[in-house]
Amino acid sequence: MRALKFLAIFIVLVVGVVWFMGYRLPKAHTASREREYAYPVEKVYGWISTPAAYPKWRSGVQKVEILPDSEKLQRFKEIGLHDEVSYVVEENVPNKHYVTRITTQDLGYGGAWTFDLERTAKGTLLTITEDGEVYSPFFRFVSHYIMKPTGTIDKYMADLDKKLAAPET
Repeated sequence: MRALKFLAIFIVLVVGVVWFMGYRLPKAHTASREREYAYPVEKVYGWISTPAAYPKWRSGVQKVEILPDSEKLQRFKEIGLHDEVSYVVEENVPNKHYVTRITTQDLGYGGAWTFDLERTAKGTLLTITEDGEVYSPFFRFVSHYIMKPTGTIDKYMADLDKKLAAPET
């Protein structure tokens, strides 16, 4: 019985410390990565700016639903194994600049991704910047101390690497 009491106190302390450390972290964050691809800007931009094609190359995206446009802004929903996230395309300058923002309200996070593309001698320099918010102190702790702040961007770029290198079908 004494061991159970000690275990319960330990668990409460760990949860309290995790919550407190997460609470002290800012809700908003910015993370950015850039990578040069040996492919033309048009090809890189084409895959980034075509949400309907995401299930073909993005791991974790099983299905995409194109939603009715709102105020002439493209909207879509990504459906994965564990969640559904809706987005609006806030800015779209073909082959240069593409911005998506999460519109789903009941998630533990939100924010926008900005894709900037620049033509280079090798092909394309892609910069992805995440301007995000994590609302729950527990999730802030996990995203800051356990996951890399650029982890989602890194996975996206790895998926894009595979897609661009794959033969056209």
